[in-house]
Amino acid sequence: MKHVNGNEWKDAAICQHYFEDNSNYYGAVTPPIVQTTLFTFDTFDAFIEASNHERENHLYCRGVNPTTEILEKKLAKLECGERAKVFGSGMGAISATLFTLLEAGDHILLVNNVYGPATIYSKTLEKFHVECTNVFVQDAGEIEQYVKPNTKIIYYESPSTQMMYMLDIDTIVDIARRHDILTMTDNTWSTPFYQKPLTHGVDIVIHSCTKYIGGHSDVMAGAVISRHEIVDRIFEIGHQFSGAAIGPFEAWLLIRGLRSLEARLEHQARTTQAVVEMLKDHPMVKTVNHPLCFTGKQKELADRYLTGYTSLLSIDLHTDAFEDVRTVADACGIFQIGVSWGGFESLILPQNHGDNEAYLKEAHIPGGLIRLYLGMEPAEDLVSDLKQALDKIMK
Repeated sequence: MKHVNGNEWKDAAICQHYFEDNSNYYGAVTPPIVQTTLFTFDTFDAFIEASNHERENHLYCRGVNPTTEILEKKLAKLECGERAKVFGSGMGAISATLFTLLEAGDHILLVNNVYGPATIYSKTLEKFHVECTNVFVQDAGEIEQYVKPNTKIIYYESPSTQMMYMLDIDTIVDIARRHDILTMTDNTWSTPFYQKPLTHGVDIVIHSCTKYIGGHSDVMAGAVISRHEIVDRIFEIGHQFSGAAIGPFEAWLLIRGLRSLEARLEHQARTTQAVVEMLKDHPMVKTVNHPLCFTGKQKELADRYLTGYTSLLSIDLHTDAFEDVRTVADACGIFQIGVSWGGFESLILPQNHGDNEAYLKEAHIPGGLIRLYLGMEPAEDLVSDLKQALDKIMK
């Protein structure tokens, strides 16, 4: 597929046709699933040559597979990166990246709320003499006071996990460059459609492709996008030796998911607007954590870095009682209780489990916080379902 009238590819066009050449597979409109574990060679010399450059050749599907390559090229192009590598899960991408880039004596700085398992993994690295500090700041400029001489990576999310708090990316990048530190961000919430951190100088972007990119709650995957040399190191070490490879069928499902990504995001944006309007006015909701409700500095940052908003948000109730958050979750009929998000189904998940007060305090999460994911159901149905559930705890 060629450029139309010489114009640059738009994100939606990259999702549809980029790096697909159907003349290589009988004119089929979708690329084939190259469902194999290995590739054979006509001569031993050809095998030796491929083995000497395994990360660039089709040898063994733990490394390179033709179906997976199409997905990786699409993701790299969408994120304005030089190269991408996909993994069997989001945590596969995160752990492989940190395992590759950190070594004994290094320090990793986590800023505000980062994905829970990624935070736990970072702290687990302390047994290998990698320091980990999780700091909570209101302004990105405060990060510099926590930088150490051995800080190797600053890892953040913006909007952040749970609280949807935004940080000034340019400030983070400036601090990191002055101290020769790598910057790493999880861009799953925004998707490449609504934020492109690499264009602001961030070094590494992570995605849980399980979420919006997959879009159907039927595939687990992760991706890392960065410069050639960084991704190649992660490919050589973290990817190859952790065994977190993705299968060709899963890669094909993600290519399929990309086809509908723009349409799904546009539908969910309209739904989010309707749901947020109801939540803002409900007497039991103290705060709606979503860019649509931002004011002041947070709105300025959203306007600067985001070109659109996705449908994951959280609400903070006027009550911290476990019984109340449980009542709201149990009263929902359409919203299902479950982890993850990004698929077709709407989800609700309180953070207060009734026995995790210490965790909530450490993570700066209010006891009345409930995470909501708005799926593909009709907006009016989701508004009605949430309203009747919140009405159950009216005092």
